[in-house]
Amino acid sequence: MPRVLVTAALGNVGREVVRECRDRGLSVRVADRHTPILNEHFSGVEQARFDYGEPSTWASALTGCNQVFLLRPPAVGNMANTLCPFIDAAYSLGVEHVVFLSVAGAERMRWVPHHKVEAHLLRSGKRWTILRPGFFAQNMESAYRQDIVEDDRIFLPAGEGRVAFVDVRDIGAVAASVFQNPSAFAGQALALTGPEAITFTQVAELLTRAVSRPIRYEPATIQGYVWHLRTKRKLTWMQTIIQTILHVGLRHGDAEEVVSTVAQVLGRPPGTMAAYVERSAATWRTSQR
Repeated sequence: MPRVLVTAALGNVGREVVRECRDRGLSVRVADRHTPILNEHFSGVEQARFDYGEPSTWASALTGCNQVFLLRPPAVGNMANTLCPFIDAAYSLGVEHVVFLSVAGAERMRWVPHHKVEAHLLRSGKRWTILRPGFFAQNMESAYRQDIVEDDRIFLPAGEGRVAFVDVRDIGAVAASVFQNPSAFAGQALALTGPEAITFTQVAELLTRAVSRPIRYEPATIQGYVWHLRTKRKLTWMQTIIQTILHVGLRHGDAEEVVSTVAQVLGRPPGTMAAYVERSAATWRTSQR
């Protein structure tokens, strides 16, 4: 039976890809560095220890799989020594199709690591599909959660830019659709967004209603945001630079375009930010502090 290898399976997107693939009857192998945690989350699913930084783990994860969901963990920065040679290894070991989770605009933003991976796939001459989602709705429970829970605010240098947030559940569903019918999506780069573009002020209003306490959006200056990431959130300089550039770009409409790809692939509308916030309200409750 065809088998899909899902890398970074413990992440938000990876878990949704696994869930969707299993719901559709696809055979899945989950791969990540932390095998004890894999056992906790994926009991009964085939598992493999896998680390981009340890090429010795690649073959055992790949052998017997004919499709791969490829995701770059934030901590992996050098594509020339990790994802690019992993792609070569995958094809050499019989993988027929790679689905790569990139980012919106990677084709033109040469400074983001995803650009190098996309270029490598294009040069491979093999079969691939690239997913280019915009900002995740789930950033609210990961990158922004601490500010919301501790300070009752969203603190970003995004001005009044609007964002077409995409739910990672929809990303997982699109990926599974590609794995079900790879030939239909081969050689395509799919932009993925939610159904509407909203401001962070509107997001704060949704959070306020969901958690029954005031949450505000506080536009940050570039200098103030850099200081915040470095001193309070303890991000590295590289992480800080990337986060700052991406969020400043929102001021200029970098993530406001709404596209219909999710609806076209899934045959239903994409999930809204309002629906996501409502179902995830416990994430930001005062009791969680």
